Amino acid sequence: MTEKLRKRLITALKIVVSAALIYFIFTKIQFQDVVKTLKDSNPLYLVLGVLLVVLSKVLAAFRLNLYFHQIEVKISQLSNLKLYLLGMFYNLFLPGGIGGDAYKGYVIQKKYQSGTKKVVSVLLLDRLSGMLLIFIYACILALMLEQSIFKTYNWVFATGIPLSIVVFWWLNKRFFSYALPIYWKSLVYSAFIQLSQLICILCILKSLSIDLQTVEYLFIFLVSSIVSVIPLTIGGIGSREVTFLYGAKWLELDASSSISISFVFFLITALISLFGIVYHFKKPKLETVN
Repeated sequence: MTEKLRKRLITALKIVVSAALIYFIFTKIQFQDVVKTLKDSNPLYLVLGVLLVVLSKVLAAFRLNLYFHQIEVKISQLSNLKLYLLGMFYNLFLPGGIGGDAYKGYVIQKKYQSGTKKVVSVLLLDRLSGMLLIFIYACILALMLEQSIFKTYNWVFATGIPLSIVVFWWLNKRFFSYALPIYWKSLVYSAFIQLSQLICILCILKSLSIDLQTVEYLFIFLVSSIVSVIPLTIGGIGSREVTFLYGAKWLELDASSSISISFVFFLITALISLFGIVYHFKKPKLETVN
């Protein structure tokens, strides 16, 4: 099997899985209820939500550049922002061809010759740094939930926060010592990135006139963010919604509202990612700083 054929088969599989999950979701809820919820949304809060997601993506690009500079990839912030936006476009709209991270890694290695292993490592560390803060925020929110199952395991969530920080620090020190000097700085960036997205979800809730069980919705969003990273669907389409669907049932939330939140966040992300098409046709020139 050729590499080209393999990528096409992966794309087709992802499309099938995404379509199947979306179909499954709408067999469990009333599509009209979701449409009605979206129609009644307040656009002002949605605009604010868009700006917050933009902020989170800019901060994420800055965090990635921290890692690049640690391996002597002295790319300028503006060039890195353009490359990051192009990567977002590829991740969402061309997932079976060139993934965003794979493309960034290829371009960076070709330009700076810093070593494929190091480039792949910092791209991975960048992702893991974000996942760590998602996990930490999820634990914090879990401690605030009133459901008995969460109360029973409060000690797990409380212990998981410092333990995860220490384990990730040890992994950096043991296997990626060249990235250790920016360990704490990268976590600060990650904290603000995830906080921006959580506030975005609050704006979406406000836009949809959802005022109850806010902590539950935020918790499901964080869990769905982890699930959507698993590369089984196109841009996380379907997997995030399924997480919201079952999370809503588990935490006794309104299923239609939950799916609406997920769809709105996906549409915001897709809208921002679409601007990366500019750099698909006109590849960004990577400028170096001293």
